[in-house]
Amino acid sequence: MSVQKVLGIETEYGIHVLGPNNNPTAASSLLINAYVNGLASRVNWDFDDEAPHRDARGFIHNGGMAPIVDSHLFNTVLTNGARYYVDHAHPEYSSPECSTVLEALAYDRAGEVILQRSMAAASKLLPPGEEIVIYKNNSDGKGNSYGCHENYLVARAIPFAQLARDFTPFLVTRQLFTGSGKVGCEEVGTQRSGFELTQRADFFEEEVGLETTMRRPIINSRDEPHADPNSYRRLHVITGDANLAEVATLLKLGTSALMLTMIEDGVFDAGNFALASPVKAMHDVSHDLALSVKLELADGATVTALELQWEIYELARTYADSHGLSPLGPPAIGQLVLERWEQVLNGLEHDPTTLKDQLDWVAKYELINAYRERHNCGFDDPRISALDLQYHDLRPDKSLFARLGTERLIDVAEVDAAVSNPPRTTRAYFRGECLRHFPESIVAANWDSIIFDTGETALRRIPMMDPLRGSAAHVGTLFDECKSPAELIARLEG
Repeated sequence: MSVQKVLGIETEYGIHVLGPNNNPTAASSLLINAYVNGLASRVNWDFDDEAPHRDARGFIHNGGMAPIVDSHLFNTVLTNGARYYVDHAHPEYSSPECSTVLEALAYDRAGEVILQRSMAAASKLLPPGEEIVIYKNNSDGKGNSYGCHENYLVARAIPFAQLARDFTPFLVTRQLFTGSGKVGCEEVGTQRSGFELTQRADFFEEEVGLETTMRRPIINSRDEPHADPNSYRRLHVITGDANLAEVATLLKLGTSALMLTMIEDGVFDAGNFALASPVKAMHDVSHDLALSVKLELADGATVTALELQWEIYELARTYADSHGLSPLGPPAIGQLVLERWEQVLNGLEHDPTTLKDQLDWVAKYELINAYRERHNCGFDDPRISALDLQYHDLRPDKSLFARLGTERLIDVAEVDAAVSNPPRTTRAYFRGECLRHFPESIVAANWDSIIFDTGETALRRIPMMDPLRGSAAHVGTLFDECKSPAELIARLEG
């Protein structure tokens, strides 16, 4: 029953203007405009097929229309198949659809490079003394959080209620390796200094829901597959932090994809793992630096997050032996996920400091503690908050993360290629190559269609309802053989 896991990451970046005109919306638009104007073409995003208010629980919320488009804000498609736009006063980069976790990691890294190049391009347009600074983080420290959302292709045959039930304990406890660390606490009604594992956990208030910017749920119920709705769901995961450490991103994506595959194949039953209070557990895990807090289960038993992760890992290892790991791509990738998952759980169990070159929260915690010891200061010292923020600074000469020598899994050449070129194994290839070859004939595009103006009376919409169709293997030769979009469309229809 499981389907190949097509996946990707949407990242809202923190933005700040050094100068008198600190309007984040205007700055975000200027930032993206500066980058796109340096490219050969700009293609607008098509909103016609979007239905963000359709709920997987079987109803449509009031106001369930496509979002209103502000024509003054940039919302564009890049030749690597990604979407780059202004969202809630933040620049957002949504990676193209990828067929493996390593591919998704490369395109997430490409997003960082695109934001860095955008800052450089914007600096040429700003008045002297002004600068736009971008952070890959999730909190401004003033009670506002912005997201890093993951998307996974899931079989429609799995009832949403079962998916929500089985996936929740995993999401609550994976914070042990997905957290990027945060100074302070922003949980409603809580006042305390200190350090916690994640930047996002404090902002979650419900178990299941449609919202992403308020009353945030652990399981997001948006039913917007961007694919054939009879065959697929798109599970929109909003609980994760924006990671800089590549091992953390690998595990965030890889373990989640494997977990969803087990749920699809009916080998995971959350009955033994159901939490009595998932929202409370979400907060407790993030606040637990000792990794020892006991979470209450629905049956009255207690378990630590690490113990629960070990049990899920053992089930995954057994699943791999009996079913294989083909939904994750080539066998070596699934094995890499299992090996690094086991290694990280061992490190967390025996000595978390050994993971400072692999996990963001450990790297940041070690960095901050070293500073505190040298300067004899507490977590409530403003300098500590500044260090926390500077860890996420994407300016190469300012980033504290860049100085730490964290392990890299993707080489620089692969990241650089991903900035301009689409993945070859999904429909993102067709989208990106269409933009490269025929930009002047494309009116707009989105995840599941492209609209062409071929000079005929009516525009031509080309649907792409299967995320695994439109790959280089399917359509690669067409771009060499077709000299016009009309010829391309005729070949596709033939």
